[in-house]
Amino acid sequence: MAAIGRGNARAKLVGVETRPALHLLSLDTVIQGDCLAEMAKLPDRSVDLIFADPPYYLQLGGDLYRPEGGRVDAVDDEWDKFDDPESYMRFTRAWLAEARRVLKDDGALWVIGSYHNIFKVGSALQDEGFWILNDVVWRKANPMPNFKGTRFTNAHETLIWASKGPKSRYCFNYAEMKALNDDLQMRSDWVLPICAGAERLKDDAGHKAHPTQKPEALLYRVLLACTKPGDIVLDPFFGTGTTGAVAARLRRRWIGIEREPAYVRVARERIAATLPLDESAMTAMPSRKSAPRVAFGQLVETGMVQPGTVLCDAKRRWEATVQADGSLAHGEQRLSIHKLGAALQNAPSCNGWTFWHVVEADALVPIDDLRRRHRLGEE
Repeated sequence: MAAIGRGNARAKLVGVETRPALHLLSLDTVIQGDCLAEMAKLPDRSVDLIFADPPYYLQLGGDLYRPEGGRVDAVDDEWDKFDDPESYMRFTRAWLAEARRVLKDDGALWVIGSYHNIFKVGSALQDEGFWILNDVVWRKANPMPNFKGTRFTNAHETLIWASKGPKSRYCFNYAEMKALNDDLQMRSDWVLPICAGAERLKDDAGHKAHPTQKPEALLYRVLLACTKPGDIVLDPFFGTGTTGAVAARLRRRWIGIEREPAYVRVARERIAATLPLDESAMTAMPSRKSAPRVAFGQLVETGMVQPGTVLCDAKRRWEATVQADGSLAHGEQRLSIHKLGAALQNAPSCNGWTFWHVVEADALVPIDDLRRRHRLGEE
């Protein structure tokens, strides 16, 4: 591995002449080859998101056995072996440099790792100029136990989400994440099961096709959070193709790079059998930034809220009557939905959309729901 730096430099020199024009970029394909050499062939600023699951450099010494004597199927593949920590860091810095080059200025990088490597990778990506947005803990709902009983059970892995710089206008679909989480703000600790059961791919001999196959639910959340339909996702450590399968389902374009022929074969078969979601299912909740501004008066103008309608707060402490101009009347006060709510509570400000409610079928409905219906063209 000591020659990685020189080899990567040669790849870059060749790549300058062989990189395709952006409009000729091959999409929805698995490229078999070394990630550094193949990334060097991609155009500058050509992908919207990179999801990287690089070698963890686990440095395992000897076999591990279960209490009953069975051998644990651990990661001991050649692709996870490096001569020493410095050779691993040279490799990490090299692929991160290529990742930064091929990423669009407003794109983002996700990288996953364990305690063996994630701190090294995090330091390297900061040295490369990336700006860390979040570290996300994937808490495994069904982790493998610590059979020796000498340490805590390793029940999580860490993902780092980073942009190219502090001023990057990266994509974050906040509303979709909130909807996915039962209308609560999505947190940075995700409880998801490890890949098991029917999702766990097997080779012809019935063994795991890949020792560290990631669950589709994990990639689904990453791609739904940070990409839009049609965006290009690159996975330089493609493995058995989880990123490509989820990207295909969500109608994102993708490029996978994988050097192991056995993984490439499994990935291609897997993705070929993946069906994209129906177009009608791809309509996501609009973010507040992208949704057109609606004034309360527009609801009055269109008849969705009639003048004379009585509104109240969620606890029915105060009532107010809707006026023809969209203001609210309470006693002698005639104010907007926001200012009247603030005045009644003796508060500096108030979000009138969530404070005021209308009675529908004996239930209180926030007027914000009426605004949502108005945007969707519902009655």
